Amino acid sequence: MNVLVSLFNSLPGAAGQGLIWGIMAIGVYITYKILDVADLTVDGSFCTGGAVGVMMMVAGHNVWLSLLCAILAGMLAGLATGVLHTACGIPAILAGILTQLGLWSVNLAIMGMKASVAINVTNPDTLNSLLVSLRFVQDVAKGTRPFYRHPIFVVGLFTVVIVAVLYWFFGTELGSSLRATGANPNMARAQGINTDFNKVLGLVLSNGLVALSGALLAQYQSFADINMG
Repeated sequence: MNVLVSLFNSLPGAAGQGLIWGIMAIGVYITYKILDVADLTVDGSFCTGGAVGVMMMVAGHNVWLSLLCAILAGMLAGLATGVLHTACGIPAILAGILTQLGLWSVNLAIMGMKASVAINVTNPDTLNSLLVSLRFVQDVAKGTRPFYRHPIFVVGLFTVVIVAVLYWFFGTELGSSLRATGANPNMARAQGINTDFNKVLGLVLSNGLVALSGALLAQYQSFADINMG
């Protein structure tokens, strides 16, 4: 019975964390399913997003600015893989591996050569500035925080907005050309579509979303670790 009670009490936190990982899955879906590119950059860009987000917040920057910088850092990682693949002619999976390995050193440098950097959640102002946190699950259950600060609500809103924006984007001419590139690159090129540009764009979008997921997870667990990924 105690095991069942513990499981029930852990479900809200587990669901909130699962939604954060779901954003990462959306990013991976863009490359693996839509673009048909095996991209391993995400293993490094996930940590990059967490590292940038945490370091920005530790430096006292706004949480929204921290998320934006994390997304941009992830996009740069995707851009690096895209350039290696399209401009240098390196196979996509190898280009992703190269970027992933390079990001290990980059992520360490971002975190000041530390394997882990924590957010000081003992400071009430810092804790309240977070968008998501495991502590909010307990606070909402106790009634000390409003329900809309629960990670499930916040991350669920993030997910709905991301899905809506992507649904709109992939219905545009540019989004349709990206889908055509993944479905049949030869036919797409015959129709005058710049497939190299679309591959780079897909990698940039994918790793931006993965980095956003990493930044949210780092907030949720209150620290970024070099082994995130």
